[in-house]
Amino acid sequence: MNKKYLTLGSHIKEELSEIQIIIQRAKKAWSLALTKDDSLYLDSVALNLHDFYSGLERIFERVAENIDETKPESLNWHQQILKQMAMEIPKVRPAVISQDLKEELDKYRAFRHIVRNIYAHNFRIDKMKDLMGNIDKILSELEKELRIFYEFLENS
Repeated sequence: MNKKYLTLGSHIKEELSEIQIIIQRAKKAWSLALTKDDSLYLDSVALNLHDFYSGLERIFERVAENIDETKPESLNWHQQILKQMAMEIPKVRPAVISQDLKEELDKYRAFRHIVRNIYAHNFRIDKMKDLMGNIDKILSELEKELRIFYEFLENS
């Protein structure tokens, strides 16, 4: 058993646990945003969606650093690391996530960029609607694919 891989697997599980909490918080805030006339709930949704993708990116960075031994450093490294995680690296590792999931997660990455670059009072419910509408499906697929990757780590 490779201790480095087992340690990475533990970090993945820990991040995923945090992500699950974040998603529950986003769903609660979303429900309130839809029923109350208070844009502050949208701020909470946006922050939690931001944290959701940031948690994923931490997982991806650890995989890139500890297994791939290379992490993108270009200006668009956020896009590149997502792409890297959807690639199989022969004789090193399988893809961490599928191409389909990569495409879906790229929407959350793009939204996180928005959150980082506009004032909160400019958040719009229509920009979050699709993200929140798909979040359960995305989380389920993410859990499944990360579980498969974790099994790879345990067996390596």
